[in-house]
Amino acid sequence: MSRQFVTDGHGGVRIAADRFGDPGARAVVFLHGGGQTRRSWGRAAAAVARRGWQAVTVDMRGHGESDWSPDGDYRVSSFAADIQAILATLPARPVLVGASLGGLTSMLLAGELARGIAAAVVLVDIVPDMDPSGAERIHAFMADKMVEGFGSLDEVADMIAEFNPHRPRPADLDGLRTNLRRRGDRWYWHWDPQFIDGSAVFPPMEVADTDRLHAAVAAILDDGVPMLLVRGQVSDLVSRQRADEFLARFDQVEFIDVEGAGHMVAGDRNDLFADAVLGFLDRCGAGEP
Repeated sequence: MSRQFVTDGHGGVRIAADRFGDPGARAVVFLHGGGQTRRSWGRAAAAVARRGWQAVTVDMRGHGESDWSPDGDYRVSSFAADIQAILATLPARPVLVGASLGGLTSMLLAGELARGIAAAVVLVDIVPDMDPSGAERIHAFMADKMVEGFGSLDEVADMIAEFNPHRPRPADLDGLRTNLRRRGDRWYWHWDPQFIDGSAVFPPMEVADTDRLHAAVAAILDDGVPMLLVRGQVSDLVSRQRADEFLARFDQVEFIDVEGAGHMVAGDRNDLFADAVLGFLDRCGAGEP
């Protein structure tokens, strides 16, 4: 069972989150990728909570049930400031688990905005120097149908199946509703279009600043914070070459390549993903829950 709570983030943007487990226990905070919601972590968060941790899943600003930024502020540093506000309500030094955008947010939060705030960092299929063709494919997927929407959940399922051919098309489409909202007779992705269409006053330009992101990772490791990179073995955003280059640069980072998973590692192979995170927490000395 999870329980929802809301925190005021940077600039008063309200951030929605779910808590699994004991609110007094050490926390593992899950941050989703662009276009996703906190629901994408449900099974992994439940597995972590069963091991005695408090698992917190967050809707990033402009996504899910969190507020859209009224002034179009989708800088990665602003995402990080939102998460810092949530962490202030939790026991000290949580573990950050960030996928894609959530991983970049974790880098800037723990390596720049609030050094020492995290006990450990897990990057899920993201490195500073990501593959541009993979990034473009994800952007194209998010932008497609953003304005006109979908006539049915079947249309949504077909589009996702084409984007993720290695993942079986769901027989039960109700789970798709968490990423969509119905307006009139059509379904629309439930994120702020400004985040993806280039119209935001403050877009997430930091995603292209590889020097800044590499410096943030270096700072995290210099602070003695353990880090794990979890890659989806068939990911086109973090190729094996990109992962190897990252690991050669930062040889303290642990690495796990998840068989049969693409960019959406937790959704593709939740069993292997949850085991990988829990095993890392056991090994790295992040603290008993």
